[in-house]
Amino acid sequence: MELVDQLKKPLLFSGLNDADLAELAAITVRRTFKKTETLFSEGEEATGFYLLVSGSIKLCRMSADGREKVLHFVKPRETFAEAAFFGDGKYPAEARAMEAGEVLYIPRQGFMELMARNSNFALNLVVSLSLMLRQFARQIEELSFADVTSRLASFLVRRAAEKSTSYNGIVYIDLGIKKGALASRLGTAGETISRTLKKLKEEGIIEVQGNRVVVNEMEKLKKLSERH
Repeated sequence: MELVDQLKKPLLFSGLNDADLAELAAITVRRTFKKTETLFSEGEEATGFYLLVSGSIKLCRMSADGREKVLHFVKPRETFAEAAFFGDGKYPAEARAMEAGEVLYIPRQGFMELMARNSNFALNLVVSLSLMLRQFARQIEELSFADVTSRLASFLVRRAAEKSTSYNGIVYIDLGIKKGALASRLGTAGETISRTLKKLKEEGIIEVQGNRVVVNEMEKLKKLSERH
């Protein structure tokens, strides 16, 4: 039952009922991983996809000049590498552990067989996929039309909800990633992130203390996050 409860959490499986989830649980494998471990490499045959239970994973590719480009930081309750099921059947990026943790591995062959024999499972999965597409559309809109200040503010507001402490109205946020990686995540340059943080500091909205951000004016930060 614990496994079924964990499979309920990601958006990809949100349209599945308990019977569907029980069948999915029957083919799911638990795997643990260590910090810096590579779960799969770019170009490797895609044998399945994953749900992150705990820990931290980054998806990255190497550019032509040998620099690492971070595509996404996977958070617990998120699935990843689903796209490898389609196209050429190879993983389009590398998955590397930033912190030790656990994943649920869903093998490709078992998943495809489940869809083939259970039409309700396949139909319910379509509902989930439509929800994912809507979410991705909102993310693309944010990256396309929001300025860097708005994107950075949105990140800080979300991060505050995930990992922060507060005292007398002041919020202390643990960034959890370096500025360079944050810049990659927000689709901009490291220098731009530094300038934006400086601007927010000059406006009295935040303070920067190493890898921690102190938010003095959370309401102002939220308004910036909503600006397009």
